[in-house]
Parts: sequence; C-alpha cells; structure tokens
Amino acid sequence: MSELPGKPVPRPNADSAPFWDACNREELTFQRCQACGQAQFYPRSLCTACQATDLGWETSAGLGTVFTFTVNHRPPTPAFKDDVPYVIALVDLDEGFRMMLNVIDCAIEDVAIGTRVRIVFEPRGPEGEQLIPQATPMA
Repeated sequence: MSELPGKPVPRPNADSAPFWDACNREELTFQRCQACGQAQFYPRSLCTACQATDLGWETSAGLGTVFTFTVNHRPPTPAFKDDVPYVIALVDLDEGFRMMLNVIDCAIEDVAIGTRVRIVFEPRGPEGEQLIPQATPMA
C-alpha cells in the first residue's frame, strides 16, 4: 500500500513570512495598521480599512470566540481522511480580527456559536517543522 501524501504546509511570501515564523515559535501574530489602528488577518501589504502601508505586527493572546462553524464530513484531499468529521470555525480573536481555524481536541458537539477557544499549534510537514494554528475549547 502506498503512503498518503502529507497535509499541506504553507509557502510563505514576503507578507506572510513573519506570521509563519511566529507560528513556529508557538506565537499567534497579526497585523495592525499604524495609521488607523485596524487589526487584520490574513497578512497583506495594505490595510483593509484605509489602504495604508504602515502595518505593524502584534502578538495575540490567542483567545477568541466561535463566530460560526461547520462540520466537514468530506476530506478535501486523502491526507485529511482520518480527520473527518471535523469542525471548521470562524473565530473572532479578542484583539479584533477573525481567523478560519479547525477546532480540535474536542467532541464535535462541544462546539457552538459563542464557544470560547484558545489557539494551539499543530505540527505539519515531514519533520513536523511547520506549526499550524488551530483552536480548542477552553476548559
């Protein structure tokens, strides 16, 4: 039997490299516009609110609330077949930005709109060299 290909790992670019470097230190970072104060995620070169280019990086406490979620029953690739069913959620982080994350280490029925979560990191890649942010319910 052939080995399944692994789960995808990010390919950082100039905008996202600081984010992925921080993930590998188990830190969740986000951008904040220095002109208008808007927090944003995913990393990019312009502010989504005012289009300024003066963006700074901040470290999140990694705490948030499930805004909405869905349960995925079909793996997007064979690498995810052992994970189904799994929860994909939009999480509002306390610092004012939203991320799409898998909710892991819990029963599906433990996830609801309004569930408080914290960010954890899942190792990916052949050597587990890339850490991917995920969410887990707070106790």
